[in-house]
Amino acid sequence: MVKEILIGFIIGIFTALLGSYLFITFFTNFDISSGIHIIKQQGYLGKIITLGTLLDLGVFAILLKRNKELMARGVILAVIVLAISTLVI
Repeated sequence: MVKEILIGFIIGIFTALLGSYLFITFFTNFDISSGIHIIKQQGYLGKIITLGTLLDLGVFAILLKRNKELMARGVILAVIVLAISTLVI
């Protein structure tokens, strides 16, 4: 039970990081390392992370369709942790 939630949490974090990477790569003129640095200086890093979590919605739907409810809970937990972390950043 805990193992599946942990796997879902890790999937959710990596999916959000992938979404943030894709957003920086395709919608800004920066490369990833300088883009993160500049976006953090401008105070938009939390917003970029939040946009990255949009991919978690698709992962959540896929996990529910495959009857992986505990992994889907882990993805939701990752979204909650990322949302709280954006308040701190």
